[in-house]
Amino acid sequence: MRGVLAFFAGSLFGTGLLVSGMTDTTKVQGWLDIFGNWDPTLAFVMGGAILPMVIAWRLTHGREPAVGGTFPEPPPVELDRRLVVGSVLFGMGWGLVGLCPGPAMASLSYGGVGGVVFLVSMLAGMLAAPTLGAKLDRVANPA
Repeated sequence: MRGVLAFFAGSLFGTGLLVSGMTDTTKVQGWLDIFGNWDPTLAFVMGGAILPMVIAWRLTHGREPAVGGTFPEPPPVELDRRLVVGSVLFGMGWGLVGLCPGPAMASLSYGGVGGVVFLVSMLAGMLAAPTLGAKLDRVANPA
């Protein structure tokens, strides 16, 4: 049952990305072009995602999911070097390519090489991140 619900939720999410235009790299890059042909529609898409999530966090606090397991606790609010560096790298990639992980996966439905190259590069970065992070931690905190 969980697999069916996960498939449905993922399909709904991917469809939402397609309908909202978030798999169109020019739309995302238009959001970032504040001194040119600025496209503010991404703000509405983000608001349409953030507002329901705030409500969901409030409604699920102290409850159990209907399909088993537990709801994750909100992450701790701590600003450290790893968060800042990761955010900067994520933002640079998002700005240069115009895709973040969800839309990148949904854009695979278009076919073509560009989406596949981005997805493979993103996965390589995700696999390299723990090792690179550990090395950077050793350099920053020599024992």
